[in-house]
Amino acid sequence: MAYTHLTPEERHYIETRHKLKDSTMVIASALGRSQSTVSRELKRNRGQRGYRHQQAHSKAQQRHSDKPKTVKLTSMLVSDINALLEQQWSPEQISGRLTQEGKASVCHETIYQHVLKDKCAGGKLYLNLRRHAKTYRKRYGSRTGSVKGIPNRVDIEERPEAANQRIRLGDWEADTMIGKGHKGALVTLDERKSKLRLVFPVANKTAEAVTDSIITLLEGFKEWVHTLTFDNGKEFAKHEQVAQAIKCATYFAKPYHSWERGQNENANGLLRQYFPKAMGLLDVTTQQVLEAVHKLNNRPRKCLGFKTPYEVFRELSGMDAEKLVGYALIT
Repeated sequence: MAYTHLTPEERHYIETRHKLKDSTMVIASALGRSQSTVSRELKRNRGQRGYRHQQAHSKAQQRHSDKPKTVKLTSMLVSDINALLEQQWSPEQISGRLTQEGKASVCHETIYQHVLKDKCAGGKLYLNLRRHAKTYRKRYGSRTGSVKGIPNRVDIEERPEAANQRIRLGDWEADTMIGKGHKGALVTLDERKSKLRLVFPVANKTAEAVTDSIITLLEGFKEWVHTLTFDNGKEFAKHEQVAQAIKCATYFAKPYHSWERGQNENANGLLRQYFPKAMGLLDVTTQQVLEAVHKLNNRPRKCLGFKTPYEVFRELSGMDAEKLVGYALIT
């Protein structure tokens, strides 16, 4: 049965029986309503002098008038949404950003339905979604390696609380992404406060290559590097060399605790949109990496109030991270 709003007569009855100390269950039964409807009515629409039916009806009508109305997808709004989809923004990111900029308040589910409708009509908008509208299959049992072979390893338990709570700029997480058949790799870094992402392509996952890449990526960010947190891969065995070059402290997550570097793990998943697991990374160019990194850092993030990592980093540091990222990769 479809829900109908309470009528003025029903509100008058609720007021009368409530003053007689009848329970919400008795009132609801007499009206043929659910107990929660009556209870919610008495709570939401009462005034300073208690529940009065005329005042309650006025408050309910005003609330209904003030609530946001469904936004129709006008041709102009569809054009804006399509343009952002083509930049690989998610429907949630598009919804949040449009609301933040005061352009429209459109639900992300509405955008998903728009994409699905376009797909059914033979369109290609769905190809811009991260999973191409495929069902997500969670994977368990991923391992991060043992702690052997990493000299002077410092456990994540000793990392400063400021880094754990993300209250400052300059705490980073690091990892590597491997291409199909172990051909080529990408060194990935993520700043925990601003969500800024840095990536560098390497021909192999040796400790020397990974160490040089990290130093190159962070050279322009030295002022904003306090800590680096790695997994336990042997490619990070030369972490002390990084610490000395960048003037920072290094820490390691516990074995098989990838969630302790959850931001980096999630961002690696986002990067797979551009460099899927079925793709070898040996021939990936710095220009391809730069384009992918810029797209990720220019996407609004829900956890950042739908600002982009570039915008947040600029607000907190006063520096243009986009130029620093480009400089690190091109040089």
